Amino acid sequence: MSKIISSLKFIIFLLISLSLPVYAEKIRDLTSIEGIRDNQLIGYGLIVGLDGTGDQSIQAPFTSQSLNNMLAQLGVSISPNTNMQLKNVAAVIVTANLPPFSHAGEQIDVFVSSIGNAKSLRGGTLLMTPLKGTDNQIYALAQGNILVSEKNNSIKKFNYIHVNQVNSGKIHRGATIEREIKNNFGKKNTINLQLNTEDFITAQRISDMINIKYPDTATPINSKTVQLNTSPNNDVQVHMLSNIQNIDISLPSQEAKVILNSRTGSIVVNQEVKLGTCVVSNGNISIIVHEIINKKRDLNFLKDFKKNIKKESYSEDIINQNYMENISLNQKNLNNIVRALNILGSTTSELMSILQSMKSAGCLNAKLEII
Repeated sequence: MSKIISSLKFIIFLLISLSLPVYAEKIRDLTSIEGIRDNQLIGYGLIVGLDGTGDQSIQAPFTSQSLNNMLAQLGVSISPNTNMQLKNVAAVIVTANLPPFSHAGEQIDVFVSSIGNAKSLRGGTLLMTPLKGTDNQIYALAQGNILVSEKNNSIKKFNYIHVNQVNSGKIHRGATIEREIKNNFGKKNTINLQLNTEDFITAQRISDMINIKYPDTATPINSKTVQLNTSPNNDVQVHMLSNIQNIDISLPSQEAKVILNSRTGSIVVNQEVKLGTCVVSNGNISIIVHEIINKKRDLNFLKDFKKNIKKESYSEDIINQNYMENISLNQKNLNNIVRALNILGSTTSELMSILQSMKSAGCLNAKLEII
């Protein structure tokens, strides 16, 4: 009986899936396993061996204090009144990610970043630095030679010269794990799959496809979580997840979305974005977005628009300067209107303002996000 019910579920799911525009992704690309994640580590350390590019002790007194404390631990006593003017030492913050299921003795990459006024960390060596977690316990020890980019790709743009960052670097496999982080994997009878993007349709489809392979196993808790019922056994859970993560999921169409990056000025538009009829006017720029029925009606539309401009007492010169771009709704996306505005010389801030106004007017049928 259970096999018949499972078969019916599968047929219904296929019928629903085929009725919508879809594309497939694997479950491993759509979800993560709750509780299995990286843990951030941080530490404070000293870099030595710099070629005169280290911290200046007057502006960064903590570097000299740290060096005195380290030398004292090594049995070297220095008079408190000694003013060491060392330019080959720099204070840095050391960070690393501790992967899940890591074991003592494994090595991980670390990143170092100057916190003083060092000019460059190139050629330096990080001295032994303990790396701590949020519980203030030491989980790894870092030490080694720092790799800083040797390329000097200077780019002159808008009268500013951008060069490679030399106040930070990386130490490949520069930290050794000293303490393991315990987790509850294999000890519970449930596993929660967390969707990377919350969506009720996707959560339901993931649950349905898992139940086809493992009947009555998956339950969608909400738009972000799918719960799996299993045995509290590592072997069983590993085998189960290895099969589940390779299942293909047919996804519905993407949500119509426009992303505006206020820092870089970039605009990303996905293919689901559609426009309604509208007239965009900004300064001496006018863009008409409408559905073309025939060329004659289209020309009449433009003539009427020019007549309306004349009624507002604009001079003939201004009307001639007013550039008009005609955009067809048949193209169903925002690409042409953004391209037209770029051709007309609109700035990034103007583009963002226009898109926000179009959204408010109801002619931009998409979710607008500013990052």
